[in-house]
Parts: sequence; structure tokens; C-alpha cells
Amino acid sequence: MAEPVRIFVPCDAAALSVGADDIAAAIADEAARRGVDVTIVRNGSRGMLWLEPLVEVETPEGRIAYGPVEAGDVASLFDAGFLEGGAHDLAHGPTEDIPYFARQERLTFARCGVIDPLDLNEYEAHGGLAGLRKALEINPPDIVEAVTASGLRGRGGAGFPTGVKWKTAAEQDADQKYICCNADEGDSGTFADRMLMEGDPFSLIEGMVIAGLAVGASEGYIYLRSEYPHAAATLRKAIALWEEAGLSGRCDDGSPRFTLHFRMGAGAYICGEESSMLESLEGKRGQVRAKPPIPAIAGLFGKPTIVNNVLTLAAVPDILSRGADHYKNYGMGRSRGTQAFQLGGDVARGGLVEKAFGVTLRELVEDFGGGTHSGTPVRAVQAGGPLGAYIPVSGFDVEMDYEALAAQGAMLGHGGVVVFNDSVDMAQQARFAMAFCEIESCGKCTPCRIGAVRGKETIDKIMAGDNRAENLAILEDLCDLMTDGSLCAMGGLTPMPVQSAVKHFPEDFSG
Repeated sequence: MAEPVRIFVPCDAAALSVGADDIAAAIADEAARRGVDVTIVRNGSRGMLWLEPLVEVETPEGRIAYGPVEAGDVASLFDAGFLEGGAHDLAHGPTEDIPYFARQERLTFARCGVIDPLDLNEYEAHGGLAGLRKALEINPPDIVEAVTASGLRGRGGAGFPTGVKWKTAAEQDADQKYICCNADEGDSGTFADRMLMEGDPFSLIEGMVIAGLAVGASEGYIYLRSEYPHAAATLRKAIALWEEAGLSGRCDDGSPRFTLHFRMGAGAYICGEESSMLESLEGKRGQVRAKPPIPAIAGLFGKPTIVNNVLTLAAVPDILSRGADHYKNYGMGRSRGTQAFQLGGDVARGGLVEKAFGVTLRELVEDFGGGTHSGTPVRAVQAGGPLGAYIPVSGFDVEMDYEALAAQGAMLGHGGVVVFNDSVDMAQQARFAMAFCEIESCGKCTPCRIGAVRGKETIDKIMAGDNRAENLAILEDLCDLMTDGSLCAMGGLTPMPVQSAVKHFPEDFSG
């Protein structure tokens, strides 16, 4: 008897938002009506969001992609023989051959969209657990050395060398240490953390367990933003499955060697900043802590704590299993490995692009993104989230690298790339940055708390034509004060989009 045909329909939130559940149900109903035996696998997303829901059919020649599929297309797909990979208007051929996907370097996202995210056997069959097994074979300092040698830097925005942070925590003499995953992905235009947590959650858990082995931590916390209910459900199930499988080891009393906790935030953008996140985890108001001490020395509950982003931790298993040199061979300069770039805004082909550092902004926007969805010209891109710089088309040849972007007065951040067409008013965008800071500031330091309010008021005066030259000078001074005087990046980076808008688009501030 022939094996059932496997059909993959994503359970990723992006696919669900455009009807993936309805597609799965329609395929099951149509197969039953025709007496065809199929197995529907709910996988993560491949990241080609403009094609969602993307349905894939497993054939002897590989997985054949169809999308974007609507419920009304299902009968015609069966008529066209899509169970054998038949031709159809929605067919794209083998998924791996779609140009958008084929030009990527998938390391961290190698399994995302390929496997059932909650099937540990599939996870292991596709390379999972190899990093943990390697970590268990070597000494903790060797784990830290492998991460250091790989050149891995924090993917949450600052780009701090991960190995340095781990070494600092490992050197602390303490009765308790913690691993904290900052999954409070709040930057506009970013969704890579969510995609990975929904599509390959075990890679994050494995990375956290390895981090615990490296620094001597026995407890971990995943701090997730409240706006991610699907990721929350997947993570809770994944943690339970991991523990049931005994993959965190067992102490003499039978308890897990590494205990993982899950916490939901309450929607505060500032809790994406590591010390605010720690305050929230302790049950306090999310507010920035003055440094020093850094969390690696005195973090959660005053104990040495590693705080890493989702993508940082998820990269670790691959580094351990394949070796530091394999990872380091990707990238440029001090930016090693790959980055998950997320294309959003007015872009024709929005989605996730995992590429080695060094790809240009122009390649991302034009070659991968295909320009604007509206068909109007691109005017600017904001890279690095709501506190990132606005980059004009003339600057699109910049290489996406921490240092190269910094040299241009911009930043990589979490890899978000939001495209704006030529209808955008850059003065309004500058005002939005100040208004955003005003709303999201934790209020602890004056430059951020008051500076954002005064910045918004000053831009209002400029837009109204009130002493423009004088108020532009005031705005510049205010931005310098916020940059130099704020306690954290919330106030310190808010001037970046404002100053870049004034610099590159002065006409929008001249009335």
C-alpha cells in the first residue's frame, strides 16, 4: 500500500493571518471527497511571506511549492495533479529552487519551514541535538571558546561579542546563575524571532541548554512579548516535550539539570532592553538599571546572568556541531556568520532573508524585495527598527555589516528593513520617532523622558514654519543631549532617525 502523500501547510502566525487553517481544512476535505490518502504536516514558514499560505507537496523530486493558496484554489490544485507536483498557475516548482530562497544562506533557519516544529525526531533527523551532544563531550571553557572563535555577536541589536559575555559570566563564583532569552521582539518590521520560535523552537531551547553548560547556569527564562500568542503556545509545548525527553539531563534527585521557565511580558517596548527585562522578570516595573554592574556579573535576582536574543542562542547549536570555523567563514570584517534580514513596508516580496553579513541594502530591497508593492519609487529605508536611521536610495550600496552601517550613521539592529515609497513625509517620520520615545520611555532618565516631549514639540514648530532655522538648531542640540545623556539606547538612539531624516531629506523640513 502506498504511503500517504505529505502536504505541508504552515502554522506560522503570518500564514494563519491569511487563512492557512482554512487551507489545511479544505485540503483534508477535498482529499477525503476524492478518496485520496494524505498526511497534512503543519510546518513553520519558509519566510516567503508574499506567497503565504505556501503549500508544499512532497514528491520523489522534492517538495513542490504552491502559493499563495486560497480555499477556493484547492479543488483546482487536485485537478491539476498537485499531489504529484503537477503544473498550476500557483506552482513555483521545487521550493529550494525559488530564486528568493535559493540565494540565501540558511544556517540558523535551516529547519524553519522544513519540519514539524514540535516533532523532536524530525528535529534530530535534520541536525538537531548534535550541538548539545558535542557540548556534553567537552569542558565548559571549550564551549565558550568555540562561541568566541565563531565571532558570534548579539543579534538583538547591539552586536556585542557573545563569547565575551559568556566568559564573563563563567568566571563569576556564584551559587546560582541564569540564562535569559530576550524574546521581546518589539522593533517595527521585525519577525525573525517569532518565525523561529514558531517554526523551530527546539533550536532555541538547545542553545539555552548549551549556554547553561558553558557558564554553569542551572535555570533559564524565556521572556516573550505578549503580542505573540502562537509563539507562546508553541514554546510551552516544546519545553514540555524537551523535558519529557530528558534532554536537560537529570540530577540525583531526578529533577532536570537545567530548568527552563517561560514568562510573558505586558507589552512594554522598553523591556526589550536587557536590564528592563530583568526588572520585569523579577516582578517589578520594567525600568532601566544603571550600569555597572552588567548582568553577566549581577543580573537576575543579583546573580550572574546571560541575556541573549533568540537568534543568538539559536545559532549556538550549529556552531558547536559544525565547528567555529564553519560559522566564521560566513560574513565580513568583525561581523561573522549570517543575519536574518526582515523585509517589510511597501515591498513587493516581503519576508525573511538569511544572508551572510556583507550583502548590500540594494540587493535586499531590489533583488530580494523586488522594489515596492505599490509600484511607486522607493524613497527611503529604515534599517534597525523604529530607532534606526532612514537611508536614502543613494546610500543603498552600503554593506549590511555592523561597522559599515555605523560609519554611515546607521545601525543594523535586529535586521529589520522597512521600505518607504516616495509619498512618505520624512518630517512626520522624524516626529514619530520622538512621539514613540515619549510613549515608550521608562521615565528613569531626564534626557529620554523630557527630551522626547521637547523633540516632538520642536518638530511641530518646524513643520508649522515657526522660526525653522532656529528650531532646527534647537532640535540638533536636543538630539546631541539625548544621545550623550540617556541611560540606555531608548533615548540614546531616538535621535538617529530624526537626524538622518533632517540630513538626507531637508526639503521635508523647509515647508
